[in-house]
Amino acid sequence: MSELPNTGLSGGMQYQLQIYVKGMQQIKPQIPVSFDELEKKAKEALSPEAFGYVAGSAGSEITTENNTAVFNRWQIVPRMLGDVSARDVSTELFGVKLPFPVLLAPIGVLSIVHPDAELAVARAAKDLHVPQIVSTVSSQTLEAIGEANGDNPHWFQLYWGRNKEFTRSLIHRAEKAGYSAIVVTLDTRIFAWRERDIANAYLPFLYNEGLANYLSDPVFLEAIGDPAADRMKTLLYFAHCFSNPSSAWENLSEIRESTRLPVLVKGIQHPDDARMAIDQGMDGIIVSNHGGRQMDGAIGALDTLAGITKAVGHKTTVLFDSGIRRGADVFKAMALGAKAVLLGRPYVYGLALGGENGVKEVTGNLLADIDLCLGLAGCNSWQEATREHLHRVV
Repeated sequence: MSELPNTGLSGGMQYQLQIYVKGMQQIKPQIPVSFDELEKKAKEALSPEAFGYVAGSAGSEITTENNTAVFNRWQIVPRMLGDVSARDVSTELFGVKLPFPVLLAPIGVLSIVHPDAELAVARAAKDLHVPQIVSTVSSQTLEAIGEANGDNPHWFQLYWGRNKEFTRSLIHRAEKAGYSAIVVTLDTRIFAWRERDIANAYLPFLYNEGLANYLSDPVFLEAIGDPAADRMKTLLYFAHCFSNPSSAWENLSEIRESTRLPVLVKGIQHPDDARMAIDQGMDGIIVSNHGGRQMDGAIGALDTLAGITKAVGHKTTVLFDSGIRRGADVFKAMALGAKAVLLGRPYVYGLALGGENGVKEVTGNLLADIDLCLGLAGCNSWQEATREHLHRVV
């Protein structure tokens, strides 16, 4: 993270110092630092349809507001005068040590944001040593994105539909392309009512955006023939393969038996569902409400994390998603028992404003902030960051 001579400063302090030194040369960050300004600039850069699709949430969008509000209710209690000069922000997931407790969340259809789409994200992730979770509805094929990641850890997020053969095909393609985990999203069995998309009468899949993995899959192509010959047939079969409202917990065995890779389920918001995931042989859970995009009027995700880790945290690997914006957010999630967090909309806005470099800058800012926050709280590692460092406002 450093362009300066070795000053003996830690990663976060070194990172911010180089920004201040550039400021002496009248060079200021080109990508907004605060999330609110970042979102504002992204809105100006994107079409109304693209911005609405990325920024929008379900219904009244109150769930997204709840995600933010609950972070404010969990407050950090810093401790003083411990030696925090040798901080370690690394974490370990499934036997792999990661330098930071951050993964880039699976967000699809990124071609509506930037022409380099997921490939730009992969290159940024590789440079930062941050894992990328690749969406089933990516704009580039999972193979191309995997190649761009190289040796950098990358996971594949699976939208689990009705066609078992197609599901197995995607999993096997991901294995062959070097992906090291499968993330099964559970909260999209029904597509939510999203008012921004409805107002814009816009669904990107109808314009062949986000279909790269479908239109390159042998099972999918065998079923539909030439995608250009009957566009409606292609879209209807995509819907068939995308989701399955009748899926049940016991059906997860279809995925568990299809791969030796770790399998995580994303969208868990209740302790009983976390227990069910464990009973079905899942290797981890991602506590998430899809960034507020699926269930209107739902509980803020951080409060669900607190209850879930208390119930099952010692029995499985728990990750957290939905609402991460700053280092303090990461600290709170880790203190509540998460092993790592997923970053979503912020890096997409960075992509919109600066492509690969935009993703790197937004994510790099967060990584520096995490290091500083850990030390300012009085901790040297995530083992020291416990619930005792938090106070919940009632």
